[in-house]
Amino acid sequence: MESNKPIRIATRGSALALAQANGVLAQCRTFFPGVPFELKIIRTTGDKLQSVQIGEPNQALPKGLFTKELEAALLQGEADVAVHSLKDLPTDLPEGLKLAAVLKRADVRDVMVFRQRDFGERLGAGGNVRSSSLKPHSTLLDFAPASTIATSSTRRQAQVLIVRPDLQTVPIRGNVGTRLQKLIDQDPLDGLILALAGLSRLGMILYPEGRLCGEGVPNGLYASILSIEEMLPCVGQGAIGLESRENDPRMDSICEKLNDSITELCVHAERKFLHAMGGGCLSPVAAYAEVLGDMVHLRAVSFRDFQVRRGELIVPFREASAAGIELARRLSS
Repeated sequence: MESNKPIRIATRGSALALAQANGVLAQCRTFFPGVPFELKIIRTTGDKLQSVQIGEPNQALPKGLFTKELEAALLQGEADVAVHSLKDLPTDLPEGLKLAAVLKRADVRDVMVFRQRDFGERLGAGGNVRSSSLKPHSTLLDFAPASTIATSSTRRQAQVLIVRPDLQTVPIRGNVGTRLQKLIDQDPLDGLILALAGLSRLGMILYPEGRLCGEGVPNGLYASILSIEEMLPCVGQGAIGLESRENDPRMDSICEKLNDSITELCVHAERKFLHAMGGGCLSPVAAYAEVLGDMVHLRAVSFRDFQVRRGELIVPFREASAAGIELARRLSS
């Protein structure tokens, strides 16, 4: 494929979004050396609402916080493809647009980031005495009573409190670097939960001894990877989605080359579950699908109405999407 007309790749301007978009750009240039590509940086509603706590259940927020402006650029012909963290992309897309490709998924797990510290005998929230310490490879079980864990995800908040109902959870906003700095600067914060995929795409490294290092990482931070069993990821976590216009053969041929069929199969099952649950990216649900041989294993959990409901299905490839719908039905009944 050759053309002098550049393919415009729309992306948000955050460090993580740019890292993801540049990864897509590099793949495009590798597969299609005769085609010019360029990035188009667009500021979204979510980028502008930094003071709003997006995880607050009573907060009225517009749909597509991190995607709407990118989609408008596609529909208006100002961009040809948009790069999304798939977890941010609503399951209902505007008429005329489609999820054209899903790149190979990165590690879906979350990490707990913390400072190596000794709590001593100071008081925590609610007047509880805190007398334990955090060392490399600490887990949720090692935090002192009433420790404060920062995350704006209702999914993460709910799963933290299942394991440790005595902990406190607080919302946090900002890009990854900003959040890490807040953990260092704000003494009441004891831990911070982030996606491992995001840290990796930013070039941050979790060393075997537990240290978190890299550009933009303050000194003195450690991290522990949370297992899937203790922290089920959100729908689409670790995956990058490419959204394009329908009936665009040029983009279709590009997206077909970039698409990873196994990741696509899994995230479609997860997104079917989320859609059937009637929720968006801020809903208090989690789901993860993975391929086991010639089968798909889908796990999901819902924290709606203050009830914890879990379920799982193992089905053939051809039934993956239907499994998402069926699992939603079971958790909603």
